[in-house]
Parts: sequence; structure tokens; C-alpha cells
Amino acid sequence: MDEIKDLVDRHLAPSMAKDHPNLPVEKEEGHYYYGKDGRQYLDFTSGIATTNVGHRHPKVVKAIKKGADELTHGPSGVIMYDSILELSQRLAAILPGDLDCFFYGNSGAEAVEGALKLARHVTDRPYVVSFLGGFHGRSMGALSVSTSKSKYRKHQPVNGTYQLPYADPEAEDPVAELDRHAEQLFKYQVTPEEVAAFIVEPVLGEGGYVVPPASWLRRVRELCDEHGILLIFDEVQTGFGRTGEWFASHTFNVTPDIMAIAKGIASGLPLSATVASRELMQKWPLGSHATTFGGNPIACHAANAVLDVIEEEDLLANTKEQGAYAYERLLTIQKKYPEIGRVRALGLMIGIEMVDPVTKSPSSDVLFDCLDRALEKGVLFYFGGNETEIMRMIPPLTITKEEIDHGLDLFEETLKERGSSN
Repeated sequence: MDEIKDLVDRHLAPSMAKDHPNLPVEKEEGHYYYGKDGRQYLDFTSGIATTNVGHRHPKVVKAIKKGADELTHGPSGVIMYDSILELSQRLAAILPGDLDCFFYGNSGAEAVEGALKLARHVTDRPYVVSFLGGFHGRSMGALSVSTSKSKYRKHQPVNGTYQLPYADPEAEDPVAELDRHAEQLFKYQVTPEEVAAFIVEPVLGEGGYVVPPASWLRRVRELCDEHGILLIFDEVQTGFGRTGEWFASHTFNVTPDIMAIAKGIASGLPLSATVASRELMQKWPLGSHATTFGGNPIACHAANAVLDVIEEEDLLANTKEQGAYAYERLLTIQKKYPEIGRVRALGLMIGIEMVDPVTKSPSSDVLFDCLDRALEKGVLFYFGGNETEIMRMIPPLTITKEEIDHGLDLFEETLKERGSSN
């Protein structure tokens, strides 16, 4: 293990390689990572909401091998191939509204970059409004609309964007609050005629798994319509069944004009898409946006297999069932341990607020102590939130009740031990 640490320190940029917990593994399978220490670890992270159908699902692996036997590289446009065309047809059938035209990339940040560029191009307006707490990526365009943590923007001069507060689900009237803040924004900072788009995560991801009222998202849609502003949904984390429907847009019954999708699309292979209607996409002329690696043929094969698995194994229903079960179990645990603040959940997108048991204030110290103790027992969670106070529970959508029980039993053991040792 010391040799691995030395190699990491010597050769890998700490901005990424020093993420937590830096668990050395040699294999993944189903819902588990297999560590170099010979132990198995139940994965409640899904590679940060990416391996929605589980690690190395046999159908996905088979599709990857088939793809490698045919083509390893596009580039899309220079050549054309069946896997990207099949995927496009299938995505068009499950996406909301008339979102049926795709610009493929490799990552969520790329999908967001494409969405921002498309919105500005077709509206001929310069500004974008995002929401405080949102995370949309770390490339410069995506960073300009990301506000989940100020440190992400440190020393990076971003411009061309304005922010509104995200919904507070505990507020007396979140819709009235949105109207009030939007009125102030348009009165004092930017006229609505200059705004190309609003971009919003239907559920905050890295910002803490905040689930807004559906009425709040509907009002965001209405504000855009009132002022000729395009609505972008960043569904990088909420997509492909994570909320219990294909997309959070279906969950809330709100259809955007543009969508950014990635993560769960190809079960770990680099693939993303900026999505809009054909009518909107046609306003983007040849060469105004392009990519070398986007829509890789092997990744498209994997994505088609992911869609097969979600449909054949009825994972949308499983997500609703297991998500509701996990939420109820966590509420029971919450009553017994003062380290747990609020529990937020939609489908298998679950956030557990960790707080100081005395002051009840959000606590990253408590969070990381619990993460480390849980990992030692064999279950891997992840973190989030503006103050790094949210424990993210995002298991594969194939997870079973028994595995949820096992993982949450281990989590409860960490709380019990922590209480007895303090």
C-alpha cells in the first residue's frame, strides 16, 4: 500500500488523486469493489452515480467486446456507424417532449458546455442564469455556472452568468421566493431580454441532494417562457433512472429546452450528450461546435446495453422500491443518533446530513469520521454539500433490499461505536 501511495504522490495531480478515500482496488463486480487488501466493499457510490446497472454488468461487458471487434474510434461525422444511430433513436424515444437531437461528448462538463453554447448561439443573448449550490462541471464555461463550492472558482475569472437561490424545500413558499429573487435580478442586475438560458439541476447533486418542490421547477419553466429564455436541465447525475424515472424531468413533469446527460449513460465509459429538439439543433451551423472523441462507437454500444438492462430488469421500479425502503430505514436510524440531521431522498439519490451532535450544525468532521468508519466495516459512501456535510448514498439501481440492509446496518454500527467512543 505504501508503494501505491508513493506512486500517487509522485505522478498523479493531487486535485483529483487525493479524493477520499483513495481505496486501492483491483476489481469491480456487481455492487462491490474488491480491494488490494483482499476485502470486498459494498459500493454505495456507483462510481459517483455512473454505474447505474452495477459494475461490469455482463450485458454491458459483452456489448463493449462486440464494439471493440468492429470500431474503436469514430470520429463521428467523418464516418458514421450503427451504434451511435441506434442509441440516438432509442434516447429520442425515452427523453421528454421533443428532445430528439444529440451532440455527443465525453463528460458531463462537455455536455453542459455544449448546452451553454447552443443556448447563446440560438438566442443571440450573452448571459446565463444558474442557481446557488448547483454543480455543472469544472471546465471554464461549466465552472461559470457552478456554485456548489467557492473553492472551485478560486483564481478562475468567470463571467457572463448570474445566480438565483436554489429552492429551499423547508421555506413557507418557495415559489414566491423564486419570484421575488427573479424580480430583483431582472430589476438590478440584468434584463431578461439579455438572458439566453436558465440552467438548473432538477435535484442538486454535489450541492447536497436538495429535492425542490415540483411547483418550484414548474415556475422556473414559466419564468423562462414569459421572457423567451431557454431552460437547460443538467441531468448528468439525475438521469438514467436515478430518481425512479428515466429522467428527473419525468419525475417532476417539467420539460426543458436543452438537456445535458452523462454519467449513467454508458456504465462508466466516457460518453455524454447535449440534447435539444431537431428544430433548435438545426440553428447550430456546421463547425460551430465539434469534437474528436464524442460519441465513441464502443461507448455507444455500452449505452445501448445499459438501456436494455434498465428495461429488461425493470430498474425504474426497483429504484423507487429500494429508494423508499432505504429512506424509511434512514429515518428510523435518524431518530436514534444525534449525528444525523436531515435526510433527503428521491429514488436512489439519497443525502444524509451529518451534524455535530451537540450544536446540530453541519459537520465535515463528523462526516469524514463516519465515512472512514463505514469503509473500515466494508461499505463505501461518498460526500457532498457546500460544507462537505452530506453523506451521499447512491448505490446501483440493481441493488437489493438485503444489500441495503447490510450497508445501513454497517452505517448504524459506525454511529453506535462513534457514540460510545465520544
